Amino acid sequence: MSFQEKKNIVSLFTTLLIFSIYSMYVYQKYQEGSFHTSNAFSFWGAFILILIPVSIIAKIIIHIVFSMINTIATNEKEPRVTDELDKLIELKSTRNSHYVFIIGFLLSMIPLVMDQPPYFMFIILISSGLLSEVIGIITQLYLYRRGV
Repeated sequence: MSFQEKKNIVSLFTTLLIFSIYSMYVYQKYQEGSFHTSNAFSFWGAFILILIPVSIIAKIIIHIVFSMINTIATNEKEPRVTDELDKLIELKSTRNSHYVFIIGFLLSMIPLVMDQPPYFMFIILISSGLLSEVIGIITQLYLYRRGV
């Protein structure tokens, strides 16, 4: 298994793990009544604005730890140079990821049109962001295995 495949598998698991842990944490705080927001928009805005830096910092730390463990275990360092194949795979996975997010964004507008509570829109929007990231990683894994 190549380094890129290992990195993508670790990235997939960490994405799902970070999102799950953060969502459970916020849900528990919400159930306890720690969030005293009279406005649903401020609650969901805080959810998203805190999730972004938490996930970025956690992914950076996990990527560094993964690189160190992989180097110790296999004596293989992370490739410093990306070739045309890596760039093409990254572009295709970014394209698929963006398509999924745009579809999710459009679907998140439906509850607003149908006079549903705003939390439906935010749940669909956040879910489409998570799904788009997962689709991007899975696309990279698939293309590294199959080739372009």
